[in-house]
Amino acid sequence: MHPDDPFPPYTYVPGGPWPHPISGPGGHLADAPRDPAEPIEADAWHRSPAYLRGVRLYNAGYYWEAHEAWESLWHAHGRRGPTADVLKALIKLAAAGVKVRQGQPRGVSTLALRAAEHLEGVVALGLPRLLGLDLAALAALARLLAADPPPAPADPRPVVPRLLGPPLVPHDE
Repeated sequence: MHPDDPFPPYTYVPGGPWPHPISGPGGHLADAPRDPAEPIEADAWHRSPAYLRGVRLYNAGYYWEAHEAWESLWHAHGRRGPTADVLKALIKLAAAGVKVRQGQPRGVSTLALRAAEHLEGVVALGLPRLLGLDLAALAALARLLAADPPPAPADPRPVVPRLLGPPLVPHDE
């Protein structure tokens, strides 16, 4: 997986018109190799293909696909610790994006609120930035999303707050 690989032909939404990307007939990831992600070393997020691919997918509105990219990293980090907690928050925000597309505002609220709580937990550890993200600012955006979920859009435009604006380059940590 490379961060600049082309976008999939569709963004998967459960119950939508497209097949499940992995298990559905004709799914856009059905034949793709599923190599495990390497952990992000010492917050060198800008060198992590899986993380950058997830950010790029998320920012373009491919929430299910971003969730998949980040979930492999979450497992690579043993599902524990500050980096894993931020990844879990990103997974929850991506899932909230899927719920927006499904027209499920309660699901959006629940997932966005859980994302905010994970981010705030990492900030409480004295880590205001991790993975190139301002965690308090992202937690505040997640809380806003939880309080006022947007309606399901008629087109595939992004529906939840962006993470990192282009270009994806490291900021001073």
